[in-house]
Amino acid sequence: MPQTEEIVDTLAQLTLFGDLSKPQLEEVAHTFEEESFGEGQRILRQGFTGGGFYVILEGEASVRIDGQEINKISRGDFFGEISIILGEPPSADVVALGPLRCLVLAGPDVRDFLISHPTAMFRMLQTEARRLRNSNLWRS
Repeated sequence: MPQTEEIVDTLAQLTLFGDLSKPQLEEVAHTFEEESFGEGQRILRQGFTGGGFYVILEGEASVRIDGQEINKISRGDFFGEISIILGEPPSADVVALGPLRCLVLAGPDVRDFLISHPTAMFRMLQTEARRLRNSNLWRS
C-alpha cells in the first residue's frame, strides 16, 4: 500500500483536494485510476475525443486550440472537466510535453464524485472562475 499512501500525500498537497480529510483522500486515491503518458502523446483531442477528468500528478502538458498553444499545465492542474460537465467534445487538445502522470476519473463518475465532495467541487469552480477571468483579461 505504499503507492496509495504516496498518492494520498500528493493529493493532500494539491489545491483541488486540499480541504478533504485523510479518509476522503484515501477514497479519492481508490476511485481515480492512475495513467501515464509519453512525450507528444495527445490525451484529449479538440472536437473529437474526451471522456475523462484528469489531475496532473507529475509532468507538464500543452493546451492547444487549433494547433496554437494557449497554456501549459502541470502538477495540480486538471483538465477534461468542461467537456464532461457540458456533455460536449473537448474544446482543446491536451498534449504531454514529457512524461506525464495523471489521476483519471471516467466521465460518467465525475458528477457523483463532485456531488459527494462539495469542497472539491467548490475548488474546481474557483479554478474555472480564474480561467474565465484570465481569458477575459487576455482578450481586452
